[in-house]
Amino acid sequence: MLVNKLKEIIDKSNNIVFFGGAGISTESGIPDFRSGDGLYNVVENRKYPPEEMLSHSFFNSNTKEFYDFYREKMIYPNAKPNAAHIALAKLEEMGKLKAVITQNIDGLHQAAGSKNVFELHGSVLRNYCISCNTFQDLDFIINSKDIPKCPHCGGVVKPDVVLYEEGLDKNIINEAVNVIINAEVLIIGGTSLAVYPAASLIRYYGGNKLILINKSSTQYDNKADLIINDSIGKVMSEII
Repeated sequence: MLVNKLKEIIDKSNNIVFFGGAGISTESGIPDFRSGDGLYNVVENRKYPPEEMLSHSFFNSNTKEFYDFYREKMIYPNAKPNAAHIALAKLEEMGKLKAVITQNIDGLHQAAGSKNVFELHGSVLRNYCISCNTFQDLDFIINSKDIPKCPHCGGVVKPDVVLYEEGLDKNIINEAVNVIINAEVLIIGGTSLAVYPAASLIRYYGGNKLILINKSSTQYDNKADLIINDSIGKVMSEII
């Protein structure tokens, strides 16, 4: 049984890195982007496509419309960690998991108890004034009317998430690459590996225990040592 094989690999290693995507958050009720009923494929009466509304230039030129969409589609304050988040936090507590690298922006890994988390695309929980860099939490964005303005200087507050046309944080990339290079086991879960440049990071893994857990196939299936096409939450909870 594939899950038993995964459990055997995990039992023997104390140097595991997990790389995850939207498939983890969907099990907490947060829609993904690219599946059939994902954010990019749901037809709605909007003047602009989601990809445009989540771009740096759109944030600058249509800030109110950006926030109308962002509050409705990108923020899920009531979402809770699911079995996958909890299992990964437990593996870290056991000293087996060295890091979580996530493409998600919801903060659910930390909410579950994970400590060493590299957020490639930022987090909705952090927001900064673009003028004076003052920090604001998620509640500030939710409770602000129209465009959130800094209470200190009046500047526009921007979510600390990576929008289209923006680059990833180089420090986070370097740290993520470092843990991948040094990992004995790399588990990839809940991602189709279609989002770049984030997906390109797994090319730095040189080990022989590459594990893919995803409901559908990925372009890296031919490179994996173990493939489990199932729910990430189900698989990880069975392991723990």
